[in-house]
Amino acid sequence: MKKSILLFQLLLFAGLASFCQVTTINNDTAAKKPPPPPDRNMFGLHVPRGLTKTSDGLADGYIMFGVPNSPLVYLINRKGEVVHQWKSNYGSAAVSAYLQADGSLIQNVADPDFPVFAGGGESGRIQKISWDSKMLWDFEYATEQYLHHHDFAVMPNGHILAIAWEAKTPEECTAAGRKANMIPKAGLWPDKIVEIVPEGKTGGKIVWEWHVWDHLVQDFDTKKANYGKPANHAELLDFNVGDTVPPLMSQAHMDTLHMQGRAWRNATPENEGSEVYHSNAIKYNADLDQIVFSSPNLSEIFIIDHSTTPKEAAGHKGGKYGKGGDFLYRWGNPKNYHHGDSADQKLFGQHDVRWIDKGKPGAGDLTVFDNNVPSASHVPYSAVLELTTPMDKKGNYFLEKNGTFGPEKPTWKYMALDTFSFFSGFISGVHRMDNGNTFIDQGAAARFFEVTKDGKIVWEYWNPYRGDMRMPNGDPINPVPLTYFAFRSTFIPAGHPGLANKKLEPLNPQPAVFKLPAMPPPPNQK
Repeated sequence: MKKSILLFQLLLFAGLASFCQVTTINNDTAAKKPPPPPDRNMFGLHVPRGLTKTSDGLADGYIMFGVPNSPLVYLINRKGEVVHQWKSNYGSAAVSAYLQADGSLIQNVADPDFPVFAGGGESGRIQKISWDSKMLWDFEYATEQYLHHHDFAVMPNGHILAIAWEAKTPEECTAAGRKANMIPKAGLWPDKIVEIVPEGKTGGKIVWEWHVWDHLVQDFDTKKANYGKPANHAELLDFNVGDTVPPLMSQAHMDTLHMQGRAWRNATPENEGSEVYHSNAIKYNADLDQIVFSSPNLSEIFIIDHSTTPKEAAGHKGGKYGKGGDFLYRWGNPKNYHHGDSADQKLFGQHDVRWIDKGKPGAGDLTVFDNNVPSASHVPYSAVLELTTPMDKKGNYFLEKNGTFGPEKPTWKYMALDTFSFFSGFISGVHRMDNGNTFIDQGAAARFFEVTKDGKIVWEYWNPYRGDMRMPNGDPINPVPLTYFAFRSTFIPAGHPGLANKKLEPLNPQPAVFKLPAMPPPPNQK
């Protein structure tokens, strides 16, 4: 594949443009609600950048994040100073980066010429980069049949669990019981998970895989595969959950969208709606040998058994928990398995599900960034949830009497007091810190902040950096509105082994901050 940096094309959701955010205050535990601010800017445009809040007694550590529109990952200290950077040969719209014990970074990047797939979060490559930015491993997982996207997890043994799309033809979808009005002309791209053993400089061996395609149920056509009652099979995914295919767009209209930078790379009229589940996060629990992943399109999180053989993972029996590759647990939207109604939905386009690590307050619980929570005012907001799953001592989950998985309510929740000023309609992330505080990435605006258990903000930083990657013809990329966004940011404790004996002094000079051009005044004020 050609070795040139090719920047992503991002399709913006027009409905989100007016729902934007500037500041977060307190949380839902406060007694008195102030009036909402008059406006909010989800993308954080024209607001002060850099370190905006700090406190005494903060945990010693650093924050790591990918620089948008660049191949860089920065490490900053608590003062907001860049102390280190890793540099790849490619950039990505959705950088997931994980620091290793030797100071290297494992991250995903956008392959320069991956074919077929479109829909956001496209990657296609997973790389290992040394502390001094030498390429140690560069693995491509991008063909016309599959593409790695969004996120991956590094297992204790060094293996990689990666989310990927796989292509299914319209004929295959029909045979599996999908309704005709829910099948795009290009077919569907359901998700799978592959376990990769890195080999050499560019190789990787797939030693285990799981496909959502193997765990479907449908009550539409008795003559097709997967027939059954979804209400009786919470362990399976109803293949007819989701939206119908929109009317076919003209090629001329699609060409215009591409020219305007408003269509995903590889988007065609025929594949609109093919990217069906959009799984955007994956984590591994070594103690349980379980995998959790998130589907914002379904507004659900799922847990599956990793202890299975590949054959068992494709079936319904076997493995440590006896259920093969079927769902052990799911939460967020029981309507998807025909229980409850809209009032029972708990998640709304969420991101970044993960277990709280051993030794941290809430260990064993799950944290989730819930992006688009509806409100009585019809203006969505975001919230951070901590969930205590209904699990016995052996790691088995159980259904409640009403046929759904608990909990009914989160163990802990963070949201803005006004349910207005904390909002990121997409991307974003959250994780628990050693001291019990919670670190939050408000992704669309690249606002990183730390909150205490009672919702007090003790540290806040707005990414001021943006790279200068160009289109293949040399044209600049329009920085508006996705100017500073961050798919993920991570708090790295000072005692992390990857930082041992490393030089962590502020770079001199510091990288140049990006200055967004001033907005022109309204016509009546000129």
